[in-house]
Amino acid sequence: MGWSAAFACASIGEPGRVFRPGLENDEGAALELARRLYPAAVVEDAGRTVLDFALWPYDDELFIGVYDGALLVCDRRLCGLDEGARGIADTIASVLPGSGCGVLVLHSEARGCWFRRYREGSLVRDVYLTAEDGVVVDQGEPLPPESPYWKAIEAREADVPLPFGPEEYGLALAADLFGHDLTVRGDDGFLPLELPVRRFRLA
Repeated sequence: MGWSAAFACASIGEPGRVFRPGLENDEGAALELARRLYPAAVVEDAGRTVLDFALWPYDDELFIGVYDGALLVCDRRLCGLDEGARGIADTIASVLPGSGCGVLVLHSEARGCWFRRYREGSLVRDVYLTAEDGVVVDQGEPLPPESPYWKAIEAREADVPLPFGPEEYGLALAADLFGHDLTVRGDDGFLPLELPVRRFRLA
């Protein structure tokens, strides 16, 4: 199965404790955040869904969850290395004071992964890689979930072609953001893909 995803996830404290069963979406706060991110657009509420259906939004929509100590934004405009994508990522990272935030983009057709990590609104890690081109951007110190992948590159002394799949790499980073494997239900019954989000259309 090929994954395409474009989302930002922020939390205060240990993600494995913040993301837990029973989280409710503050839908009023979600609407406020949508308007903050796109002040020039008309934001239309399009109902409720869950993260599983929100990972790869259409161009004219976004999905937002605002929880106790955490937030989640799915937005395809994050998919890019241009200033527009970086600006949206920077804005989301500054919304929740004192939080750590990760921005993850996976593209199954391009076979690539873009990841940014923030601490308290400051960018500390920026990496972009593809299966064909290897590591294109590598700024900041690698995070613990990245360790096995960088070791694989060091062992080969080459990153072209990439010695691992960008999807595998990205899903490992996603698990670190949520404190749970994205696709596996934990012993406590929590599954990140079931997180409630609100859908918004932009006009």
